Amino acid sequence: MFEPRQLLHSLFDAAVSIATPENCMRQWLPSRPDGRIVVVGAGKAAACMAKELENLWPGALEGRVIVPYGHGAECRWIEVIQAAHPVPDAAGLAAAASVLDTVSDLSQDDSVICLISGGGSSLLCLPAGGVSFAEKQDITTAMLRSGAAIHEINCVRKKLSAIKGGKLAAACAPAQVITLIISDVPGNDVTTVASGPTLGDPSSPREALEILQRYDIGISAEARTAIEHNGPLAIADGDVRILATSDDALLAAAALAAEHGITPYSLGDLSGDARSLGVQHAELAKRVAAGQGPVEAPCVILSGGETTVEVHGDGRGGRNGEYALSLAIALDGHPSIYAIACDTDGIDGAGDNAGCFVSPSTLSNAKTHCVDATAALLENDSYNFFQQLDDLIVTGPTRTNINDFRAILIAKDKDR
Repeated sequence: MFEPRQLLHSLFDAAVSIATPENCMRQWLPSRPDGRIVVVGAGKAAACMAKELENLWPGALEGRVIVPYGHGAECRWIEVIQAAHPVPDAAGLAAAASVLDTVSDLSQDDSVICLISGGGSSLLCLPAGGVSFAEKQDITTAMLRSGAAIHEINCVRKKLSAIKGGKLAAACAPAQVITLIISDVPGNDVTTVASGPTLGDPSSPREALEILQRYDIGISAEARTAIEHNGPLAIADGDVRILATSDDALLAAAALAAEHGITPYSLGDLSGDARSLGVQHAELAKRVAAGQGPVEAPCVILSGGETTVEVHGDGRGGRNGEYALSLAIALDGHPSIYAIACDTDGIDGAGDNAGCFVSPSTLSNAKTHCVDATAALLENDSYNFFQQLDDLIVTGPTRTNINDFRAILIAKDKDR
């Protein structure tokens, strides 16, 4: 016997825990280099990565990292700067410039440790020459609302940046560069995490311009010129180490489910439209509940990755809330199915929640509260929908990020 909400929340906690810097950095960290060590970085995990680096490498370090507001940590040697995410602000602009300045004038005897995690693209927001900061903010906002995939967004970001797409590594030369990554992208393409500031950029200007055209996002002549002059960049990648991924999170959740006698069934990293994926997963879960699926109940269907949302309404929410609301509507109160959909960074889109919980009573509770699920979905208003049902999952910033975590529990009658 188990309580579904508590169990699903414990699976999410296990997924997050395995990807925290204190649990994933030690086994991948190289020996401390001799000489001067300069630490830079950006992302939702960057402050905790810096703090753990100080713990594992005792002695003087220097440098600075940028994190979103609320994601800071106390460091002794490394400065932590907080700025806006996902749309950059003036604090982020100044911080990105200071990071680039930190690695200037280094020698071949120096070492740069670059701490990178999801969220770093918005924080390393220094525009390419000729591009205004205001236009870069506008383009970022438009792309986030367009439904573009993260690799498409980051391709454009690289071409409009003076620091992403390998330009930070170029500024570090001739120093040795060691890049430590907590990956939030499907497939763990290291050139995509935080737009690869220390990795080469294989993309062409044409690719970026085609993406902008695909999503009908207009840009100025100055921005177009900057993109056209920002071709592929080939650099030596240095020492690159991935500390944690979505695969690690799914394996941790699967192991915990098995301890409870529940069969885990992992779909791996997924992408695509959040609403559509919710419908697909509802159909899979209903087949499993009817004894016609690839696994028998009691079981939990796990998946990670990153979905997208094309914003049409004026509501509040994120991609996990969008998925959860679509899933709830498609399940239509199925008596044996429960689910959780959360962002492992603790912040789902425009809300202060990590995600949402779905139960057999979601739609009936909505009717009791006079809340229309279909109307909420049309308005991209998952946050307010689940808030009124007291079904938001609120954790606060987790200070890591291996992207989305979804778990659908199919219980037998005796287990509920």
